[in-house]
Amino acid sequence: METHGAMLEAHFKVYYASAQKNKLLRLLDMMFTLRKRRRELDVVIISVYSTLNFYFAYIIALMCRYYRKPYIAYLHGGNLPFRLRQSPLKSAAIFRHSYRNVAPSAYLKAAFESAGYPSVLIPNFIELDDYPFKQRHKLQPHLLWVRSFEKTYHPEMTVRVFAELCRDYPHAKLCMVGANKDGSLAICRQLVRDSGLEKQVSFPGKLSREAWIARSADYDIFINSTRFDNTPVSVLEAMALGLAVVSTNVGGIPFLLDHDTDALLSPDADIPAMVQNIKKLLEHPELSGKITKNARLKVAGFDWKVVEKQWLELLEHAG
Repeated sequence: METHGAMLEAHFKVYYASAQKNKLLRLLDMMFTLRKRRRELDVVIISVYSTLNFYFAYIIALMCRYYRKPYIAYLHGGNLPFRLRQSPLKSAAIFRHSYRNVAPSAYLKAAFESAGYPSVLIPNFIELDDYPFKQRHKLQPHLLWVRSFEKTYHPEMTVRVFAELCRDYPHAKLCMVGANKDGSLAICRQLVRDSGLEKQVSFPGKLSREAWIARSADYDIFINSTRFDNTPVSVLEAMALGLAVVSTNVGGIPFLLDHDTDALLSPDADIPAMVQNIKKLLEHPELSGKITKNARLKVAGFDWKVVEKQWLELLEHAG
């Protein structure tokens, strides 16, 4: 909402709901804003997630239909295909009546179309000029992880991978950037203490985009340990910065990354496989060089200058 809305303000008047942290207040703010602004709105963009916020999207979609306002269902979260199966009636109420279902990955587009909901692919974006590419010739065992500390992103796997890596690379270091969402941060801190790696692992908390980009210059490998995913922006950012990406191959990741071409992929929760992929990058500079160059070329297709045209065409027809 923050990123897309800010970019679209160059062309449209944009209203937002909601910044409320409390879930009930957030829903009420969404409902109140839609009711208050209904005569001013040409189109509503509803962000649809797979967990509790799915029900928020359902309620807002019903309100849009009641007020006869076209809406775009903007799909988020690698676990939405499961939600389609779990909540078929509510899913139909949202996605069958939307002006368009917008999928940010080929993975979600395929899943929704196989369920009978036509979708258009408009990928997540970054502003490529904000990400200076650093060519890393000989990788060091310096790992960077950037997500929220929650079970979906499996941060403890990253700590366990790092502990295994330290058996052969005792001077390795790991930085885990992100806000604590469900107590996973405490679990990771305890794992670090149990492994005796306190001096090699840092937890700077949630950082601004500018701050973590600056910090990334001290790291060579980006590790993505998620269990469910779509098209994570943090991975796109890492690719743009020249970090070598190692990731689990869950959800939309295989649709985004090509193993041995622009990243190295391993099965979900497979710690030995991810450790081997990291060692492979460290021991074969020609491979890491190829992967990072290819990743930068691929991510150019996610630049806002490219994605903006797709959004403008969609919204101009929707209103």
